[in-house]
Amino acid sequence: MSELNLKTVDSIEGNFFVPSYQRGYRWTEKEVVRLLDDVYNLLDHENINSLRNSKDYCLQPIVVKKIAENNFTVIDGQQRLTTIFILYKFMNSDTNFSLTYETRRKSADFLENMNLSLQEENIDFYFMANAYNAIENWFNEKIQAASTNLRTLRRRFENLFTENVKIIWYEVDDAEDGAALFTRLNIGKIPLTNAELVKAMFLSRSNKNLNEQKQQEIALQWDNLEKELHNDSLWYFLTNSSPENYQTRIDLILDLIAGKNISDKDTYATFFYFDKLRTEKNFEEVWQEIRKTFLLLKDWYEYHDFYHKIGYLISSGYKNLAAIYKESKGKTTSEFSRRLKEIICDSVKLDAGENYSDWNYENDKEKIRRLLLLFNVESVRQNSEKAYWFPFDKFKFVDENKNSWSLEHIHAVNSGEKGTQENWREWLKLHKISLENLAEDNSDLISEIDKLLNQKEFRYSVFTSLQEKILQKFSPAGDNEEYINSIANLALIKCAENSALGNSTFDVKRNAIIQMDMHGEFIPFCTKMAFLKYYTKSEKNQIHFWSQIDRAAYLEAINDTLKEYLTKPV
Repeated sequence: MSELNLKTVDSIEGNFFVPSYQRGYRWTEKEVVRLLDDVYNLLDHENINSLRNSKDYCLQPIVVKKIAENNFTVIDGQQRLTTIFILYKFMNSDTNFSLTYETRRKSADFLENMNLSLQEENIDFYFMANAYNAIENWFNEKIQAASTNLRTLRRRFENLFTENVKIIWYEVDDAEDGAALFTRLNIGKIPLTNAELVKAMFLSRSNKNLNEQKQQEIALQWDNLEKELHNDSLWYFLTNSSPENYQTRIDLILDLIAGKNISDKDTYATFFYFDKLRTEKNFEEVWQEIRKTFLLLKDWYEYHDFYHKIGYLISSGYKNLAAIYKESKGKTTSEFSRRLKEIICDSVKLDAGENYSDWNYENDKEKIRRLLLLFNVESVRQNSEKAYWFPFDKFKFVDENKNSWSLEHIHAVNSGEKGTQENWREWLKLHKISLENLAEDNSDLISEIDKLLNQKEFRYSVFTSLQEKILQKFSPAGDNEEYINSIANLALIKCAENSALGNSTFDVKRNAIIQMDMHGEFIPFCTKMAFLKYYTKSEKNQIHFWSQIDRAAYLEAINDTLKEYLTKPV
């Protein structure tokens, strides 16, 4: 089994061997100064003689494999260990550890004596000497800025290394392939995750609170939990983050319990939380808290009502999982349900005298998008059979062509984008099909389209002139253009990067929606219903236009579906 502990920098001891499969020391001034600044920020800059002990600081993990008593092979952390050693040398402080290098055995002597005149002898000496000079320059700058002296600042650093600055000591199992682990952590640039460290904490051989059988049980349950989180339907219900942002998905659960914010710059804040937690609770209690939290989230996922309400709040960006989890604390199911309704009401709350039908695409895009998302989700949730579930994973998924669901006009709007010859030709081809399907004779317009398509090239002004005629043909008589940017003419539509579809008439978009549906592509429920004229009474239905009657029916459906949210809850 592995061993995992937190150690202060001052307590690092032993002989560390750096194998030949690792590159030599290569930290530049940038990395050295970053480490010094991080440590320095723990000090009270206005009173350099005092320490701020409210928070510890942790360096990246040191991953080692034991060779013999007090002798270790360094798998990851060589650069940090070497820099710490050089820093101690600058401060004239004794270290409890030594470093030897398989590739350049003289490096140990160079570190011990820091004879900078030898820095040109090889590349490792060069970088080590540069690190020493960077440390010296940094201390000189801080001494002047803080009006202190070298002795005082060095003493402060020594105190921090004794009390506040720590490393995550990860001693891997004897059977671990050190070279393979090094490749994963360094060549692939894949760091140890909080989840891996917390798991190692449970399975550490130094963990005397759990017997081997219990550790094996936890390891199996841990892997099963990780496997369940690889269900994209569950994952995208819980978060808007791509799985690519997580090396291990269980990190989402651990971050939630630890209360880690996305903006938290402390990479291992979640591990610190659990390391502290194990001093307050036994390991069995800690593990049960992790499982209990996951099972709560899974209950939300499997409960039709909560699935849609929570899924909407997260998908809309109005609340994240951490905020919702916090809201659930100490509440019964009915109390939590009422609170969710209140939050949803707040997400679409109207100002005094405001009417959402007056919202405009140009000025209220995000509000309209949120309201239409709620319209789609609630339409599915309110289905009496409870057999349908809004697929948040499909809604959030962006394919390789970067086509995603966005707020689009149901009927054409001229975006003002000039586009290309290819775009113009595609637009004309799509609308020629629609013209051919109209009952009335449109042979003149179709002839004009054919004439342009047969030309090798044609001017933009010629295209826009013909485009305007076609748009007029597909605009109901008597309609004005005031509605174009209103919510009554907007839906969540997946439009390709090709602007031909985005600027198309209702009929062309309707045909595209039907083709997508026939090929099994996901279309938001209300978008499909709008283009299939589900909301318009059959006696007033016509399939080629998006008329005032259609828009009124669309708004009525929104009103009816969202009535409990568009008024203040009792």
